[in-house]
Amino acid sequence: MIVRRRRTVLLITIVLVVLVPACDWMPGRPTPAERWKPKSEIKDFNQLYAQNCSGCHGANGGQGAAQPLNDPVYLALVSDEKLRQTTAHGVPSSLMPAYAESAGGTLTSAQIDVLVAGMRSRWARPNEFNNVGLPPYSIEDAIAKGSGPGNPDRGATVYKTYCAQCHGEEGRGGEKAGSIVDPNFLALVSDQSLRTTVITGRPDMKKPDWRSNLDGQAMTPQQISDVVAWLASLRPGTEAKTPPEVKTARR
Repeated sequence: MIVRRRRTVLLITIVLVVLVPACDWMPGRPTPAERWKPKSEIKDFNQLYAQNCSGCHGANGGQGAAQPLNDPVYLALVSDEKLRQTTAHGVPSSLMPAYAESAGGTLTSAQIDVLVAGMRSRWARPNEFNNVGLPPYSIEDAIAKGSGPGNPDRGATVYKTYCAQCHGEEGRGGEKAGSIVDPNFLALVSDQSLRTTVITGRPDMKKPDWRSNLDGQAMTPQQISDVVAWLASLRPGTEAKTPPEVKTARR
């Protein structure tokens, strides 16, 4: 009896040893890549981007409500470290949340690195900017490089020169683009977001960058800071400023 039981156990063991590895090849069984993984173990850029970024920045890096991430100008302007910081810690007083686990988000440092590296490898074109003098990314960078702080009164004139032909005389919308002074919009975006958009434009929406608002007349770092200061002054709760009546420059 004991011998028979031992034989039975031995046979079952042999069957399991032979068949269990073969289960991976059974019809309908998910492949190792398809099997469930804890969120912290996901290292595929496409999956991470789709789950965390596409809702605001667009399925392919553009055509979303937020700054397009597939814009080579933007990727030439912003450093890897800034991309990491923004992804990890978000942007205060805006809709950009913090994604790092240490900041209450769901992504590990390694996953944030995957996102940054993936954006660079897919969408950056650094060779196109070898001889391009990019404006300072932030107002702090601009001041450090010799520009003064933004001035709303000067910014109103800058707006009339570079922006009114698309957004209308007072920014409330024109033939080519919508309102840029809508209080709901201004309440949702940071000064840095406004500055980034002025510099990079929105190529996914046909908005030109800082070099192309006027043919042959790029905006200076000071002009960029000034027009951002004017837009920021129009936020709810601040003293509104309307553009002075100056002749609108033509493209």
